[in-house]
Amino acid sequence: MAGLLSRLALVTTAALAVAGCGERPSASSADSDKPIRIGISLPLTGDFSQPGTQAKRGYEVWVNMVNAKGGLLGRQVELKITDDASNQDTVVADYTRLITQDKVDLLLGTFSSLLNYPASAVAEKNGMLYVEPAGGAPRMFERGFQYLIYAQPATAPKQADVMLDWVKSLPADQRPKTAAYPTQDDPFTRPVIETLQAGLEALGVRTVYSTVYPPETTNFQTVASALAARKPDLVAQGAVFEDGVGLVRSLKQLGFSPKVLFQTSAPSNAGQYSDGVGAANTEGVFYTVSWNEKAKTPLNEDFVAAYGKAYNGETPAEDAADAFAAAQVLQAAVVAVGRIDQKALADWLHANSVETILGKLSWDATGAPQSRFLLAQWQGGKVEIVAPADRATTTTVIHPKPAWK
Repeated sequence: MAGLLSRLALVTTAALAVAGCGERPSASSADSDKPIRIGISLPLTGDFSQPGTQAKRGYEVWVNMVNAKGGLLGRQVELKITDDASNQDTVVADYTRLITQDKVDLLLGTFSSLLNYPASAVAEKNGMLYVEPAGGAPRMFERGFQYLIYAQPATAPKQADVMLDWVKSLPADQRPKTAAYPTQDDPFTRPVIETLQAGLEALGVRTVYSTVYPPETTNFQTVASALAARKPDLVAQGAVFEDGVGLVRSLKQLGFSPKVLFQTSAPSNAGQYSDGVGAANTEGVFYTVSWNEKAKTPLNEDFVAAYGKAYNGETPAEDAADAFAAAQVLQAAVVAVGRIDQKALADWLHANSVETILGKLSWDATGAPQSRFLLAQWQGGKVEIVAPADRATTTTVIHPKPAWK
């Protein structure tokens, strides 16, 4: 992980070098008839294209809903979205151009900690609020930034707390005795898995296998073979998307099915995950999630309906919901402050909570959120929330996980 973090630091240094500096002025009354322009760079191609495309959809559903109700501050809203191609250098150039050349009024973030780390540095140096829909790696919040806001319930080290609580709730004779922890070398997935591993070890769950694989890994036979040989009761994988599907396929080929399977982001990709592993093989898979389509949160029903109308009846993926929520956070600040004043917007968010489709969000001085994720499980071909109890959509938890089909 040290090499990866060094890469992040180098890119941030580059970002600060090419970016401008100083706080952005407030919008003037002369702008009152012009659209409010929001700049966004997203990974629409490359390694993060799947979640990046979902984030784009979430932003677009939001802007259409907002404009249908009169826009922001009486002005229509325009999104200027560029493709960073999942590349750190490109995302730095994109946000620099959006701020200094395109002179957008506001910013929304990109996808993944790897890209948001340098992108947020550009925003900070230019004194612009940066609300990100993804990017919960701890290092994001260790820089003392004033303009960074993470619009999810919690940071990466806190994401699996609900999974650990579920294991703790099991009778001693039903708890897993052994566990394995394969994870992609990603600044978001690693803290999730490392924190969960430490928590389970403290409960007495013995680690029998742990490995970190490169993001470009496509062949999971070696990892799957190691798991099959050790037969852990629980497998916790730090999976972004393709790697989660790949490991399940490899485990299925070898005929090894753990009693408990937890993956990070991969199972949240709705139909894509189900199509990738086979609908029957989703049964009993756990993951933590920021959002659920059945949630009774403000505007959630409208969001799901608008998304389905725009995208052939599809159910939104979590990444689309996170982007929509990030835009809700930005919207709430603009409405509350009543003008586009970057410092005032950031100060308001640090001091207040915002109701979103993810639930109520609030932040500490670093921009880190202060809530909790939901524990989800695939059941009967659909996703159910099994914890915490006050947000659960079912009282049933499938344990142990059925064998592969």
